[in-house]
Amino acid sequence: MRKFLVLFLLLLPRGICGQTPSAIPTEDTLDKLASDFWSWRAKYAPFTGDDVNRLERPGGVRDWSAAAIDKRSRDLKDFDARYQKIDASGWPVPQQVDYRLIGSALSRVHWELEVNPRWKRDPNFYIEQTLTPIVEALTVPGPYDEVRSREILTRVENVPSILQQGSENLDKAPAPFVTVAIQALEGVRERLRKMATSLRPVTTLSEMELTAATNRAADALERFRATLQDLLPSSPNETALGRDAYVFFLKNVALYPYSPEQILAMGQQEWNRAVAFESYEKERNKNVPPLQLAKDIDSWIKDAAAKESKIREFLDKHGILTVPGWLQHYTLRPMPEYLRVLGFSENDDFTSPSRLNENCIRYVSEPSGNLGYFWRATAQDPRPIIVHEGIPGHYFQLCLSWKHEDPIRRHYYDSGANEGVGFYAEEMMLQNGLFDDSPHTREIIYNFMRLRALRVEVDVKLALGQFSLEEAAKYLEQKVPMDAQTARQEAIAFSTGPGQALTYQIGKLQITKFLADARMQQGDKFNLRAFHDFVWKNGNVPIALQRWEYLGTSDDLPTVSGR
Repeated sequence: MRKFLVLFLLLLPRGICGQTPSAIPTEDTLDKLASDFWSWRAKYAPFTGDDVNRLERPGGVRDWSAAAIDKRSRDLKDFDARYQKIDASGWPVPQQVDYRLIGSALSRVHWELEVNPRWKRDPNFYIEQTLTPIVEALTVPGPYDEVRSREILTRVENVPSILQQGSENLDKAPAPFVTVAIQALEGVRERLRKMATSLRPVTTLSEMELTAATNRAADALERFRATLQDLLPSSPNETALGRDAYVFFLKNVALYPYSPEQILAMGQQEWNRAVAFESYEKERNKNVPPLQLAKDIDSWIKDAAAKESKIREFLDKHGILTVPGWLQHYTLRPMPEYLRVLGFSENDDFTSPSRLNENCIRYVSEPSGNLGYFWRATAQDPRPIIVHEGIPGHYFQLCLSWKHEDPIRRHYYDSGANEGVGFYAEEMMLQNGLFDDSPHTREIIYNFMRLRALRVEVDVKLALGQFSLEEAAKYLEQKVPMDAQTARQEAIAFSTGPGQALTYQIGKLQITKFLADARMQQGDKFNLRAFHDFVWKNGNVPIALQRWEYLGTSDDLPTVSGR
């Protein structure tokens, strides 16, 4: 507790802790700190299974040795010291918002290295640092030129050293995490073999070099799996981080003004609302013929393209949001075999700051009754996923943020704003009438609402030790309801990464409160399009900070860490 308190005081603006403010703080000082930090972050940020927080990274070998982690901790201490010397108290609010953003970013690194050190307690972390980089490289559509081909090969060749480092770093990994990692690596050699076979023709790599690198990676992954099997009998069962660590994340990374208990109550209230609305809709639609799956992948892709264009027109016609002419399209594309065999769920490419002239791509498999929860719904009507992930959701929001005139706001800080925007967009578009032509699609939206509300409860209870991983999976499976495999994947992600699952619901609730306060403050001068344009453009900025800048009130900013 004392360690967390010291860290919190370090990250507060000077003067709040009773210290003397620096004599020569300037806005340029923060700009230089931010530029240095984000260049450093691009080199050393861990890969994650999420897609919203992907970075444009320099190529090369990644290092998770104890010495490398120690060096990152020293670097972080230097960034903390530079941050501490800046006095932002007299700055205009937009610049103070930027200052708090860098504080959030520094707190996230503390979270990763010290508070929730997955690098020493979760073997799944090393699957993310080895296989996820390969998947991310392959979601950018091929064929791959010499530079991209060499980077793919480098990531494959990096697998053995990272796994060796992981074996040395892991200490008392919880048994549920170990079990999940063992299961995730089942059949990994055959999966990598199939990946290499189908991938080689779209690269400049020779069959010999790609096969040799893939075989070495498979050897290392199988050794890692065997090591985990040896560790399992002596592994502790407890997975929960505990309240102090969880509150550290909520207050200092996500910048939420809520306690875990308040967040839990908010989720439970939204669950009731979603169930009630879904019940009304089902009763209303009981004589309406059910939705049908797309008949084949080509018709699915064409249907999605046509509906994406209509959604853009709908946004403009109804005065909801400004769609810039330069924004490219959210598209579906058949899943390449080299991605399919790896078995990852986030097979998409939102593009990146340097690729804004390219379409966003979501890779999909042939429509069938075997599709998981989200993709079965999408094969019935692609619009809910387009709205959440494409336009006006993540792809739209990320592109606007990447073009922000303020470089500090071009970066990911926490999913509360990003996922909040995506989830808010679903019901906002429903209320504006986008789904009036499809009664059963409205049911899908309400069922999505049930899931996001349940995620809050699962996130909080996993973090506080009130749910086991298996209990969380079964809870999701029964109460959404959803297929067992998707439920388990969700529970695994929530257990190993506390604080992410609640971002959809809590972010959405923050946005609706923000809108209501803006409407009451501005009265007849309130303009919905202008409000949404601000929120989307600043969609990387936690909502409490957006409120401060837009409304001039800091009442929703967290003031205590609870550490």
